[in-house]
Amino acid sequence: MSEEAKDKIRILYVDDEVNNLQAFKATFRREFKIHLAESAAKGREVLADNDIDIIITDQRMPEETGVEFLESIIDKHAEPIRILLTGYTDIQAVIDAINKGQVYHYLTKPWEEEYIKTVIKNAYEVYSLRKENKKLTEDLLKANEQLEFLLRQKLLS
Repeated sequence: MSEEAKDKIRILYVDDEVNNLQAFKATFRREFKIHLAESAAKGREVLADNDIDIIITDQRMPEETGVEFLESIIDKHAEPIRILLTGYTDIQAVIDAINKGQVYHYLTKPWEEEYIKTVIKNAYEVYSLRKENKKLTEDLLKANEQLEFLLRQKLLS
């Protein structure tokens, strides 16, 4: 994999409408690493096999809504930032998305290219900061354990 490909934001886009998937990939493939899934089940397969930074999912899909999909993956895939996309203004879907699916942002169709790029870049910044914070917390806990160990050694001698 090239350096450039490694540095690209990795996005999973889940939508049952193939035309939307193709349009999304055609629009954003140069700037981002795009993974596509035609259903929530396929989305879970992509997540199992790939590191994903941001998940964008359509709300209205036949077998499972976007919110149900996002809610179902929280335990195994908590890190990716979630964005819900829908062609309908459904306030209950928005509320459910925020409360159940831990959604970072809500977008309506048809999406506007520059706006969605900005949302993705902002979401990735949140993702990166969370990842860095997690690492710093782990490093701090490790340093704390080492200090406690050294203190116990000193107290015993």
